[in-house]
Amino acid sequence: MEKPTHLIEFETMLVGRHSHLFNPRARGADGRLDRSAYVLLSRIEIDGPLSIGQLSEAFGLDASTLNRQTAAMLKAGVVERIADPDGGIARKFSITAEGRRRLDADRAANVHGLERVLEEWTAEEVADFAAYLRRFNSDIERLERRPWPRPGQP
Repeated sequence: MEKPTHLIEFETMLVGRHSHLFNPRARGADGRLDRSAYVLLSRIEIDGPLSIGQLSEAFGLDASTLNRQTAAMLKAGVVERIADPDGGIARKFSITAEGRRRLDADRAANVHGLERVLEEWTAEEVADFAAYLRRFNSDIERLERRPWPRPGQP
């Protein structure tokens, strides 16, 4: 366990193990979104309405997996199917007011949990950590050839 990459692997495993500390309420309970709905809604929030084909391309998942996930989201009332705003044939998924409310509430709870974990860090340490995480994720996206849009970027 001497190599830095071994240490990174171990620490990223622990991030998953400790996620309850920065996400204190279990997903799916108390009106919380499950993980797949949270991630899908976050992508639709940035990109706008997306079709199953666009979601499949964005996530690298097959259409059947996304059909199951979006069916559950439709049932929960967090997305709706709309006509393509650009006039295309495929219907797209758009966030409903309920989906926006739940996504915003979950994100606020997650940010609050992270603030609790990072409360003894300096602002510079938090900013550096955010920059390293962004670089780490961006390099994964580069290797997968599947960039993830960031808020405020064209």
